[in-house]
Amino acid sequence: MTVQDVRAFNRFYTNVIGALDHGRHLYAPYTLTEARVLYELAHSADTDAADLRADLALDAGYLSRILNKFEEAGLIGRAPSGKDPRRRRVSLTAAGLSAAELLDGRARDSVGSLLDTVDPSARPRLTEAMRTIRTILGDAHAPDGGDEVVLREPHPGDLGWIVQRNAALYAAEYGWNTDYEGLVARIVADYAEDHDPHLERVWIAERAGRPMGCVMCVRDEAPGTARLRLLLVEPEARGLGIGDRLVTAVTDFARGVGYRDLVLWTNDVLSAARRLYRRHGFVLSAETPHRSFGKDLVGQDWRLDLHGTGG
Repeated sequence: MTVQDVRAFNRFYTNVIGALDHGRHLYAPYTLTEARVLYELAHSADTDAADLRADLALDAGYLSRILNKFEEAGLIGRAPSGKDPRRRRVSLTAAGLSAAELLDGRARDSVGSLLDTVDPSARPRLTEAMRTIRTILGDAHAPDGGDEVVLREPHPGDLGWIVQRNAALYAAEYGWNTDYEGLVARIVADYAEDHDPHLERVWIAERAGRPMGCVMCVRDEAPGTARLRLLLVEPEARGLGIGDRLVTAVTDFARGVGYRDLVLWTNDVLSAARRLYRRHGFVLSAETPHRSFGKDLVGQDWRLDLHGTGG
C-alpha cells in the first residue's frame, strides 16, 4: 500500500459520505468539528474540556472557542467536575440536546440512504472491511465482531467460496490435487442448477461477517435418503463447535422434511470428521480402498437412521 492508495481512498470515501458539499446540509449551521463536539457531548455522561481535547485531538485554543460559542448560544452548561474539582464538567442543555438530535437524525438518514444502494448480501463484507480498517489503524473502540457464529443460507458468491475453500484446504492439509476441486465444483454446480428447496439445503457458518464453514444436504439416489456433503470448517474456527452445529442443522432438517436415512461419504484420513459423525450417531457401513485426488485412500460410507435417533 502507498500514500497514494490511502489518499485515493480518502477522496473516494469523503465524496461518498457527502463530507464536502453535502456536508454543509448535514452539519448546518455548524462546522464539521462543531458537530462532532456536539455528538461527543450527547454521548458522554460526564466529560470536560480536557477529555474532549484528548478524544478528538483538538488544539486547546480551538476547542475553547467552540465551547465559548456553544455557551453563548445556550447549548452547553459548565459545572465543577465530579472527577476532578479543578476541572469543569461540560454538558448539553435542552437546546444543545435538541441540536445534537437534529444532526444525528440527518446523519442517520444520510447513511441509511447510502446503505440502501448496497446489496444486502454485500453488507457483511462491508462491515468487516470497515472493522479491519479501524483495527489496523489503531482504533481502540473498534468492535471485535464478537464470537457469535450464525448459520445462514448462502448469499451470491458463497457457492463459489465453497468450491475454492474445499480445494485450497484439502490441498494444504492432505495434498489432494485438482481432481478434488473438480468433484466439488460438479457437486456445487448440480445443486445450483437444479435443487428442490423443500428437500435440499446449504448452510454457511458465519462469524464476524466472514464465512467459517459450510455443509450441504441433498437428495440421494435411494428413496427416502438424504446425503450430507462438503462439510468444512476453517482452521481458525475449529474448536468453536461449528462442525457440531452444521451436522445438527443437516440432521434436524433431514428429519423434519421426512427423510428416513442420512448418508455420507468420507475418507479414513479425515479423523476429526469421522469422530464428529460418530458423535452424532452415524454408523460406518462400508469401506473401500481407492486411488483418488492423487492419493491412496480408504473411502468410507456412513449412515444415520433418522427414526432411530429421537425423530
